[in-house]
Amino acid sequence: MEEVVEKDKKTILVVDDEQSIMELLVFNLQKEGYNTLEAYDGVTAVDMAINEKPDLILLDVMIPKMDGISVCKKIRYALNISNIPILMISAKDTESDKIVGLEMGADDYITKPFQIREVMARIKANLRKAELNSNIEVNVQKNEDKENIIKVGDLTLDLKKVEARVKGEVINLTKKEFDVLKYLASQPGQVVTREMLLREVWEYEEYVGAIRTIDVTMNRIRDKIEKDKANPKILITKRGVGYYVTDRS
Repeated sequence: MEEVVEKDKKTILVVDDEQSIMELLVFNLQKEGYNTLEAYDGVTAVDMAINEKPDLILLDVMIPKMDGISVCKKIRYALNISNIPILMISAKDTESDKIVGLEMGADDYITKPFQIREVMARIKANLRKAELNSNIEVNVQKNEDKENIIKVGDLTLDLKKVEARVKGEVINLTKKEFDVLKYLASQPGQVVTREMLLREVWEYEEYVGAIRTIDVTMNRIRDKIEKDKANPKILITKRGVGYYVTDRS
């Protein structure tokens, strides 16, 4: 399918080696008013991410030359490209598969077979979030450094550097993990439901099939910030309700 690039429209890079899936995604993306770029292997995907600078990448896991997990890792860590949302698509739907994808820097994880409506909704949500974060970062730069710090108990978030510390030690978080902690830490002690997190951080309009994403993300954050994950002191679960960041040291 021929690539379409039109100025002033959001551009989506679609990475998939299955022609039928590619055609389905590109057709619906163009129908929704997006520009589209196509890559059928991982090496081409990385080159396009660098040279074309798409607004979002829709990335299949099982692709030739370089698999989707490696592509995501290279874009996020080797190339240090953090401002492009990456949505992974995979037939692998176990929790461990999702954790690996999210750990490598993906913003979202969609399992096959998927509903095209769900894919479009998640694309819109992640684009809105990326634009909001861009605006926030611009505004943050105009403030004094002390206004860019959120400190709750042992947790310190530097909004300007997008950096988290626990008792002074820098914690390696993905952008999504940082966004989650920022949202919770801005209202310490207040329980936030999974639905609220999906709406406010992920900006999902529909929650079907997405609630588990919250629990996976929270477990991953705890692995990084808690000394004893079984007895957390920072990120607390309110059973049956949601999560909160405690202000106790």
